[in-house]
Amino acid sequence: MAEQSTAALVTFAIYTAVVMLLAVLSGRVSRGKEFVGEYFLGSRSLGVWAFALTFAATNASGGTFMGFPALIYTHGWSLAFWIAGFMTLPLLSMGLLGKRLNRVSRETGAVTIPEVFAAKMKSDAAGVVATCLLVFFMFFYLLAQFKAGGKILSTLLGGEPTFQAAALWVSERTSGLPWFGDASGEYLLCLAAFALAVVGYVVYGGFRAIVWTDVMQGVVMLVGVVIMLALALYQVGGIGNATRKMAAMTPPEHCDVRVVVSEPQEVDIVLPKGSWIKTSADTVRLAQSTRIVAGDTESAQVAGLRLTARSDIDAVSMSSFDAEVSVEVSVEVLEIREYAYGAGKAGVYLSNPGPSANSGLGFLAISSALSFFIFWPFGATGQPANMVRLMAFKDNRTLRVSIVTVTVYYNIIFFALLLIFCCGRVLMPGMEIDPDRTMPDLASHLTAAAGVPWLAGLVVAAPFAAVMSSVDSFLLMVSSSLVRDVYQRHFRPDAPERVLRRMSYAVTTIVGLLAVVMVVNPPMYLQDLIVFASGGLAACFLVPMLLLLYWPQFTSAGAIAGMLGGTAMHLVLTVAGYLTTQQFSPYELLGMNPFVWDLVMSAILAWSVSIMTQPTAQPKQGLRP
Repeated sequence: MAEQSTAALVTFAIYTAVVMLLAVLSGRVSRGKEFVGEYFLGSRSLGVWAFALTFAATNASGGTFMGFPALIYTHGWSLAFWIAGFMTLPLLSMGLLGKRLNRVSRETGAVTIPEVFAAKMKSDAAGVVATCLLVFFMFFYLLAQFKAGGKILSTLLGGEPTFQAAALWVSERTSGLPWFGDASGEYLLCLAAFALAVVGYVVYGGFRAIVWTDVMQGVVMLVGVVIMLALALYQVGGIGNATRKMAAMTPPEHCDVRVVVSEPQEVDIVLPKGSWIKTSADTVRLAQSTRIVAGDTESAQVAGLRLTARSDIDAVSMSSFDAEVSVEVSVEVLEIREYAYGAGKAGVYLSNPGPSANSGLGFLAISSALSFFIFWPFGATGQPANMVRLMAFKDNRTLRVSIVTVTVYYNIIFFALLLIFCCGRVLMPGMEIDPDRTMPDLASHLTAAAGVPWLAGLVVAAPFAAVMSSVDSFLLMVSSSLVRDVYQRHFRPDAPERVLRRMSYAVTTIVGLLAVVMVVNPPMYLQDLIVFASGGLAACFLVPMLLLLYWPQFTSAGAIAGMLGGTAMHLVLTVAGYLTTQQFSPYELLGMNPFVWDLVMSAILAWSVSIMTQPTAQPKQGLRP
């Protein structure tokens, strides 16, 4: 295991070094150019490949390569209906907004989305509201990406003795501390390393570094997915064999267990999270690290996962806990929590709505499928990170060719991921204890089984590239909004470039550090943060931006009302969902995703307030007879 981890780590380190080299080179190219336009928009000069791949890579975030695979693994083929609408994103986003937004941003000289509102509407208030909402929701998006980065690195470094020693040292120092004490040393160490790398190259290289690295990362994502697809199909025996095995599967059962030994031991027995315990009656995976204190014969009650499918049980051939534990260990299942939908039901992974641990309607009821078909293309169109890219392409030909390029790219990526993680469902049971680790763990599993452990570094670089390409964009957006739209616009309009440069570097660093602190204890599912943040951003900006570009009678008061109305509806339904389920998930009014109601509220308020605040026409002054 250590050799495999070392080989993967070397490959991954080479990839990271190339990313940093691109940042250094882009920083040198940017020297001597006007700072604000170059640092935040790359001087609006992106060609076809740069524009297409930076657009694609920005949308293919940690949700695509971490959250989406976790959901495929947990719920099966119903994710094809869940993600289908995303394939229309390039046509909708680039076609609907691209040409007009690019022209408006050039005419007004705007380099940020809040600046577009402020300049076009001639309203500082609209710009301030847009800035506040962008920073608020973008911060949640950053949390999701930082969590993904930490998870990926912990998978790569897990078998390294030096890393384990460092992680133990961190755990000892943080144990008992508020907030930090609940996180493992491994995760904290990896989170810090990821933040240092990505914040470093964003601070140094700016937008051009982001675009250059996005181009490379877009290629890495595609190559990594193709390699994983080939390995997964080969090792599972083809998609037909995987489908037959999934047809016989039943969902596992979450449970509370107690680990038991036959006789007291002289030293503590520690079983790490993820350990398998297989007895004649049960096959259980521990969802928490478990300790049996010296002199005792049983542990405290801990969470676990009990397999129910015969193929899953057969796939677990031996215990995975520390080889130094030589005493016979068994498990006592205390309480079982069956899936709310699909418990004991074969074939549930192949058909809609898919199994669900919490909802009796299943994972994806018809109304949810329809609302997600709306959510993905329109929600992504409303993302400020995409809008910024639309402000930076060179000409109309670049836009047209990029629409086709990105559409083909997304179809390859998402269909391949569906196949890969349905195969992963068969090859690697028990990932429900930590679903967001499914992607990196499966990459390591596939490459080790193929006898090419060094390849894991390249394959895992695909989700890492997706995460980095999103984090860099979001960090730069937040810093540009705070520096350009708050500091320069309202406090120091005449600030020299050297001051703006220092402020940009400082704000980017501080925002990155805050995100690290906040994501020390994130929600279980990465995709929950992604959906909340992306839905909130689109609720704020999609309708107001469309009206700004297409409706001459749109007013600044209408823009503010539309942004605040969509946000208010989004927050109300999220809070209602939490109060109803005690989980970070929105309330689905009439079975529809909250995003639908967010857009309705935003549109009603934006239109009605604009009608009520139309400037009064001045009567024409005629000549007296």
